Amino acid sequence: MLLTTDKKNKILKDLAVLIETSRDEIIAQNKKDIENAHNIDDTLLDRLKVDDKKVSGMVAAVEEVIGLDDPQGKVLNTYNHPNGIKVENKVVPFGRILIIYESRPDVTIEAAISAFKAGNKILLKGGKEALHSNLILTDLWKRALKANSVPEDYVEYLSINREETQKLLTDNTHHVDLIIPRGGEGLINYIKQSTSVPVIVSGRGNNFIYVHNDADFEMAIDLVLNGKSRLSVCNAIDKVLFNKDIPNLSKGMDSLLGKLAKTGIEVYGDGAYFSDFSSVKKVENAQMYGEEFLAAKIMFGLVDTLEDGIKCINKYSGGHSAVIVSSDATVADQFQQEVDCAAVYHNASSRFTDGGQFGFGAEIAISTQKLHFRGPVGLGQLVTNKWFISGNGQIRD
Repeated sequence: MLLTTDKKNKILKDLAVLIETSRDEIIAQNKKDIENAHNIDDTLLDRLKVDDKKVSGMVAAVEEVIGLDDPQGKVLNTYNHPNGIKVENKVVPFGRILIIYESRPDVTIEAAISAFKAGNKILLKGGKEALHSNLILTDLWKRALKANSVPEDYVEYLSINREETQKLLTDNTHHVDLIIPRGGEGLINYIKQSTSVPVIVSGRGNNFIYVHNDADFEMAIDLVLNGKSRLSVCNAIDKVLFNKDIPNLSKGMDSLLGKLAKTGIEVYGDGAYFSDFSSVKKVENAQMYGEEFLAAKIMFGLVDTLEDGIKCINKYSGGHSAVIVSSDATVADQFQQEVDCAAVYHNASSRFTDGGQFGFGAEIAISTQKLHFRGPVGLGQLVTNKWFISGNGQIRD
């Protein structure tokens, strides 16, 4: 069934109304998941919890996607062959997209709406810890589809066990065209190793800030604090590299450490320089550079040059986001050109790596791979292309 843009938008409008009017029921079902969540750390609990603010965020995300251009059917290229054949390259949906995710019930809405408006059918496989939340949200999807006489299989929730999930991945039992995993490295690696279906890797964060020797240090402090303002998000800052030639570095460091202490962030320092600061814990091994913390801790390092900073980031970061703080546009350009991350910032927070903040609505993932797309993935990226050729009996000599 080919859905028009008007039909898709009407379904999304109805979905937004249903989410708003079912606010209390959504939160009540989520409380069941919270009560059943045992031995879960604070970051996962933050992702699992649905409150009024998160419900409002779901509604806002749906409304935003309604206002975005529908990529389906867009003509990318046209060629009129000398023999009269018309050759067009058009945007088409992937087909069936499987989204596998952990903890975050809002993915059931915010990721699926982008895939839906791009013309795809969606299979959702959430974690058992969010089952009640995911089922109520999927039911709202079903009600919106049914109200518009559209088959309910456009959005399906898979309540299947581990063995069935393994078979789904290895044998592609549901005829999936694309898989998007949303979760930690363990989940992502497991899926990549288990399936031959194309996968968009929504990779880990482990994001870096490099503070150059000409940086506005107060700005650097603000960017570090903002980068650590939420712990459970993939665009958070985990590592800060300071150029050793920053003027009055120790004075600036005292100020930064004092502000981090007020937020409860533990600071680890690599190298002898940081041993002079009593609140900084010693880094025991270099492997810590490669860890994504998702926790109330941050790691500092000292580098001799811009090039050393770039080298360190390219070796250890997750390829997600990186920031340079510098007053020199030429230095910043070198950093942005040479750092191999999906998003590279000059004097701005890594927390902006987000589909909504980049101007194209709700995102389904932030891809850290270079194919098929890199960075925030929204409805404009959840498509592929197809060649349409029309003639009147032409044959090739």
